[in-house]
Amino acid sequence: MKQNTSLEILKQAILLERRGKAFYRKVAEKTESKGVRDVFETMAAEEQNHIDLLSEQFKAYGKEKKFIPGNYKESDSSRVASNVLTREIKEKISAAGFEAAAISAAISMEEHAVKLYSESAETTSDPEAKALYKWLARWEREHLGLLLDIDKALREKIWFDNQFWPF
Repeated sequence: MKQNTSLEILKQAILLERRGKAFYRKVAEKTESKGVRDVFETMAAEEQNHIDLLSEQFKAYGKEKKFIPGNYKESDSSRVASNVLTREIKEKISAAGFEAAAISAAISMEEHAVKLYSESAETTSDPEAKALYKWLARWEREHLGLLLDIDKALREKIWFDNQFWPF
């Protein structure tokens, strides 16, 4: 992978993570539900971890033209997600309210992140860059899965509340 390409991907990734963090923090501030706030604060904190890691990689690559070797363990955000994604949280989110709109926007952001990291992992020949991008793609897929689960629960709630079920 060329230096400019690597640095451009890292810059794009840092910007994407910063936007995600700012968005999740704003949703956490605006929601009235403690459970919903906890979900979005957790996601904002995870985005900050990604920003820190990507910033270190950016500095190292800019200086030495190589990625820092990492120990990219399997993420445990799915455990975090299952702890925060409770029936109570799903019930507190109004399907037509602010939180539902935020979830829809967040789904789009996470899809973009998954695409960036997955494509970057496929195109790089640097094993450290590949490991980093694959790890980030897994995290973002887990965020995406959490959001999709909430979105599905909201859709089903709308269908149930409005008796849209065809049977």
